[in-house]
Amino acid sequence: MPRAKRGFKARRRRNRILNAASGFHSARSRLYAYAKEVVMKSWVYAYAHRKRKKRDFRRLWIARINAAARANGTTYSRLMHGLKVAKIDLDRKVLSDLAIVDAATFTEIVKAAQSI
Repeated sequence: MPRAKRGFKARRRRNRILNAASGFHSARSRLYAYAKEVVMKSWVYAYAHRKRKKRDFRRLWIARINAAARANGTTYSRLMHGLKVAKIDLDRKVLSDLAIVDAATFTEIVKAAQSI
């Protein structure tokens, strides 16, 4: 009787990991046991960094808004408070884009926030 080998299912599982490791350097892309470790770790990083990306972009937007606000004679916190009091509902992504693309409109928004 021939010996029982793992067959199709095991090969498919190994190949799935090795395909995910393609592009990794050296043994990381060729040896199954090593590839499995780095692929699992890469999935952990990918999950964590999808969350991290949201934080990073918010920080970037705030930095841009603050720089543009200071160029218009106010600070980020005063501007955001003024916008809230004036009931101007623009999120940080839009404000950041306006500060870069359309400085004149951003200046008008700052004036509206300061007048209240």
